[in-house]
Amino acid sequence: MIHLGDYNTLRINRFTAHGAYLDAGDLGEILLPEKYLTPELHEGDEVNVFVYLDQSERLVGTFETPLARVGDFAFLRVAWVNEYGAFLHWGLVKDLFCPFREQMPPMQEGKFYLVHIHIDEESRRIVASAKLDRYLEPAPEGAYFPGKEVEVIVRQRTPLGHKVIVENRHPGLLFADDNAEEDLRPGEVVSATVVKVRPDGKVDLSLRPIGMKRFRDFAHELLNALREAGGSLPFTDASDPDAIRRRFGVSKKTFKRAVGTLYRERKIAIESDSLRLLPEKKVFTRFRRKK
Repeated sequence: MIHLGDYNTLRINRFTAHGAYLDAGDLGEILLPEKYLTPELHEGDEVNVFVYLDQSERLVGTFETPLARVGDFAFLRVAWVNEYGAFLHWGLVKDLFCPFREQMPPMQEGKFYLVHIHIDEESRRIVASAKLDRYLEPAPEGAYFPGKEVEVIVRQRTPLGHKVIVENRHPGLLFADDNAEEDLRPGEVVSATVVKVRPDGKVDLSLRPIGMKRFRDFAHELLNALREAGGSLPFTDASDPDAIRRRFGVSKKTFKRAVGTLYRERKIAIESDSLRLLPEKKVFTRFRRKK
């Protein structure tokens, strides 16, 4: 079975002046164009090629590496636009078509857009769509546990944070009040930590670890910040949440938990208007004098 818009391992049947013809089973043969051939290739060899449709809508194989495959979401640049739609650069000789009906808003040449790549049910061609929600599915119960690290693609910024796509399948949100994520850009791929899966199947996420590990990690960061500042910082657990977020990139809750951890470990003192680093205790080892 041939997987259109994906990699396939196929056997070389024969060579011609046009290239090598690959065995595609019930579909006959697929051409691997002559420009991709090397002296090391022989009849009977198996090759791993990406299969797509050429300008004449014929199946063709290539050793080129596309920026994405069928089923992927990808951030692609518009190469050109005509009366039928936009054509996106995706790393192959033939650009990827996005019809006007699948654009939102209308695409412009030279700009980047986040799209989903799929096979059109009517034409059976590989196409793109910027109407992403129809290709996302709710995360099923038990799919992710709190603290699990996942890969997300940034969609857009909202008042609550950044809408993202989780593991190329599920809708998610990185909350603005819980992350130092002001510099995230659409199309950027980052690692995030699952906070919870909501009943509607959307995934709440954080850019930082959650639970006790999260507080321990930031406690270490805060300790280093105190050292770099000469032993004192003008912050306490009564400081303004926005000031804490601008300086440290964490919520006030995370800040207060880290301060409490360092205070209990007697590494800092809490003054009326600042945190002060305490001298580190020296560890003395008793040696027994030899007789």
